[in-house]
Amino acid sequence: MMELSELTLKVRELAVATGAFIREERKKFSRERIEKKHAHDYVSYVDKESERRIVACLRELLPEAGFIAEEGSGTHTDEEYCWLVDPLDGTTNFIHNHAPYCVSIALRNREEILLGVVYEVCRDECFWTYKGAPAYCNDRQIRVSQVAVPDEAFMAFGLPYETEAYKPVFNRLIEGCYGHVAGIRVVGAAAVTWPTGVLKRVPKPLLVRGMWRQVSCWYRMPEDG
Repeated sequence: MMELSELTLKVRELAVATGAFIREERKKFSRERIEKKHAHDYVSYVDKESERRIVACLRELLPEAGFIAEEGSGTHTDEEYCWLVDPLDGTTNFIHNHAPYCVSIALRNREEILLGVVYEVCRDECFWTYKGAPAYCNDRQIRVSQVAVPDEAFMAFGLPYETEAYKPVFNRLIEGCYGHVAGIRVVGAAAVTWPTGVLKRVPKPLLVRGMWRQVSCWYRMPEDG
């Protein structure tokens, strides 16, 4: 495998290129081509085509790696490396032309995340890091917010689609936080909730369980605690 720094650069370029495709498709997007996966959980031809392009490029970069991809492209058995791909995180936002939505790509081995790239399409911001490196937004190094007092925190929630299972959790979160923090928002794209926290737009991001939510955690760099 090539050096992580070089591999991350190539993944960044791929994420930005995919984001450009998504941005252009949004201009001519047709809601007639939306499919419903589950209740309130949608997929479009843009998701599928973006994933097809990403998987094809990643296969060339690292042929020995498997895939866990949002729309089911590729397979993962017992490969040493595995790509984690969400080609369009925030599909519902995209459908309604509501920011944010993003491209999310990470690479892990059997034990840990090795690199991660999230490209936020609407702001043209690429968040990235790799094992042993700081976190960046485009070319600027970033760190987690230093806000430590709940009353000053602007909180962002990310919630899964299993509404009946998680409705009690959400109700408790709102009851405990509403009126005790500076503001509460549901972002709608889990992969960008942690990065916006790092940029101090959302000092206290909170993500409730979900597969893609776990990928976002690589933004919590060791030097930041």
